[in-house]
Amino acid sequence: MPYVFGGLVVLNAITLGYYLFIQQPTSTQTIQAAQAELTRPIPFTNNAKYIAPRIGNKE
Repeated sequence: MPYVFGGLVVLNAITLGYYLFIQQPTSTQTIQAAQAELTRPIPFTNNAKYIAPRIGNKE
């Protein structure tokens, strides 16, 4: 039984090393679409003036 566990640990280490270091990630259409959306400006409104003051402040 220890040989089976050791073999699975080694196989897992080999698989992890392959996916982390050898295989290069490829961009899918979903990722490319998300990256295209991120390049557009995002409208921002500062709502800080509507936040209630902290408890204990006399503002």
